[in-house]
Amino acid sequence: MKQDQLITLRCGPLAVAGAIVTAVAALAAASVYAATASPPHPGDPVRGKTVYQGCMGCHSLDEDDVGPHHRGVVGRTAGSVSGYAYSPALKNSHIVWDRANLDRWLTSPQGLVPGAKMFFALPNPQDRADVIAYLAEQR
Repeated sequence: MKQDQLITLRCGPLAVAGAIVTAVAALAAASVYAATASPPHPGDPVRGKTVYQGCMGCHSLDEDDVGPHHRGVVGRTAGSVSGYAYSPALKNSHIVWDRANLDRWLTSPQGLVPGAKMFFALPNPQDRADVIAYLAEQR
């Protein structure tokens, strides 16, 4: 047996095992994403306006503050408000703020984009859906 064949035989099962682990991890990540692909509850924009009051310590619809303004956020690319100083992590995320991504963001900003400035989360799925419905109306 040649030296390169011996190396292939020794590494072959490890390479296959590594490929299987990689494939399983990819499937797990895909299933987590699929599970959060859209907000779980229909949103009530009227209630969302009330829930959004809790966001106004850092955000408003029309002016940048601690956080960027939210008018037109649904459909906007993360980190794209001109003049706002985003974290490099969010600016480079290339996320588009659709309903599913906003739900993931409001569930865990640091979980979606580690290194982002925002730490505030809305743990209640109905609150998230309502705020997202409210923001979707704010064009």
